[in-house]
Amino acid sequence: MKAISYSRYGGPEVLEFGDRPEPKVGPDSVLVKVRAAAVNPVDWKCQAGHLDGMLDAVFPVVPGWDVSGVVVQPGPAVTEFTVGDEVMGYVREDFLCRGTFAEYVAAPVRTLARKPRTMSFEEAAGLPLVGLTAYQVLRALEVRAGETVLVHAAAGGVGAMAVQLARHTGARVIGAVRPGRDEGLEFVRSLGAEAAVYGDTFPQQVRSLAPDGVDAAFDTIGGPFLKGTPELLAHEGRLASISDGEVVSLGGRYCWVRPDAADLAALAELAEQGVITVPVAKTFPLEEAAEAQRANAIGGLHGKVVVTVEWRD
Repeated sequence: MKAISYSRYGGPEVLEFGDRPEPKVGPDSVLVKVRAAAVNPVDWKCQAGHLDGMLDAVFPVVPGWDVSGVVVQPGPAVTEFTVGDEVMGYVREDFLCRGTFAEYVAAPVRTLARKPRTMSFEEAAGLPLVGLTAYQVLRALEVRAGETVLVHAAAGGVGAMAVQLARHTGARVIGAVRPGRDEGLEFVRSLGAEAAVYGDTFPQQVRSLAPDGVDAAFDTIGGPFLKGTPELLAHEGRLASISDGEVVSLGGRYCWVRPDAADLAALAELAEQGVITVPVAKTFPLEEAAEAQRANAIGGLHGKVVVTVEWRD
């Protein structure tokens, strides 16, 4: 099969397009013929070696965890899917090797759900990681109707999904955006959030919108943005971060997304109901995955960067 892979840590320049062995299908996995795979910052961070202390890399590594496609072979123990089923998945393992930037991926059923019928393969490929992250963190924060939630980097992939899901619970959302980006402001407002712009007056903006503080805060970027967040919380307000372990010392929770078929199925249902959407900003063919990574790393896009795979009969 054709795939993207890398044999050493580095940037987009280490990616190679070529032939790789078709993956073996275990008892609890299905072979998925890939239609699209979304690019996420964690892909190029893993590729750069930033997670080497956590995840072993078995070179050559095929990058990518998000995928959508069609089941072509179920494993012998699989009852959840059959040939021809359209699926999406967050196909993360505890090591780096068998990713989704390929014509085929062997995906454990615990990582998959049926693709929303209302979504294209490109849109569905962009849902799993950001959707599961937002869904699981908001659950950990126990966000409820009538509460006010602050979402950092609300125009980003995870942030935009968090805004949509929090609004669906009946919460009021304050979405934080970077200055000088009117498109980001309008995008966040279009999702139903009130916007606050990072800068010297950011705390005052949030306080003017929530004089008693926010009930929950969802941090996606860490650093100084996280450190200034506790002062914006209401009494007994909750804080969680997906990017900075220092959140624990601030009294919050450090959250890592995990594959969960039930959560992913719930997100698929919300997508079919029109509750959540996944804008696709740019698509690239598989052989141009390096350019897709560069586009994702530069940022400033309001939507997912997706790699597409052309089917060959």
